Amino acid sequence: MFLITMTGNFLIILVATADPALHTPMYYFLKNLALIEICFTLNIVPRMLMDLLLERRQISFSSCALQLYFVIFFVTSECFLLSAMAYDRYVAICHPLHYTTSMNRRVCFHMVVACWIAGIPFSAGLTGWLFSYPFCGSREIEHFFCDIAPVLDLVCSDTYLFELIVFVATVTIVLIPFILIAASYIQIIHTILQMPSSRGRGKTFFTCFAHLVVVTLFYCTTGLIHLRPRSRFLVKRKLVALSYTVVTPMLNPIIYSLRNKEVKHALRKIFGRRQFSKMPLPRGFHLFSKSRSQFKG
Repeated sequence: MFLITMTGNFLIILVATADPALHTPMYYFLKNLALIEICFTLNIVPRMLMDLLLERRQISFSSCALQLYFVIFFVTSECFLLSAMAYDRYVAICHPLHYTTSMNRRVCFHMVVACWIAGIPFSAGLTGWLFSYPFCGSREIEHFFCDIAPVLDLVCSDTYLFELIVFVATVTIVLIPFILIAASYIQIIHTILQMPSSRGRGKTFFTCFAHLVVVTLFYCTTGLIHLRPRSRFLVKRKLVALSYTVVTPMLNPIIYSLRNKEVKHALRKIFGRRQFSKMPLPRGFHLFSKSRSQFKG
């Protein structure tokens, strides 16, 4: 699953960068989403595999804090990036005549930078505050990576204020982008239903289908975990966390490219061209090509 995740997301970045036909806002956002998934997976899965294979299962205090920092950072960035992608679909479908000016390169760049920067204050503040608490008694984290809830279980002082701030931060990080996504899709669905052609309605909705599936997978798992930081259902918490740390990053490139003709065409064009360039040319090929061009002239 780790290899599939890395390969799939790297391919998304490769084709979105190499093929000029995919130099559009939608694929620009998708390329950044793939980069977030790669970084998020690298932050958790290699360490988890090493712990399972070598059975060391130990992590230093500073490494745990650093891992938690990047978990919060990438989850926050992905939440806001998914809302930016929903806004892109809203403008493309509801205001197509203004799309090129509203979603120009400069606007898209600023939106992506804002999504990446948005994770810094939340991750730095929550991680620094949590690891300033005293830890006493058990040092065993009931999880396969350092997340807020399992680390919070080891704190031996009053954490009511911290839990309140975590809840407010979670509402800001998870619910506000989700509300923006929901509002965008309400307008999108309203516009699609007003289209006269059923074929046009289906084709337009299909451009949003992959994003809807990714949003559903991500928010159903992330919201379920982080809106209840003190959940005592440890097995359920691990399973849900496993789905959004391992399964969802693997499925995202498959969802976006499996039935996407543009991505499949770009992959065939890139790898087909490279494979063709490595093939030895038959004798007389250059002569035939030249004579044909002279005949046309």
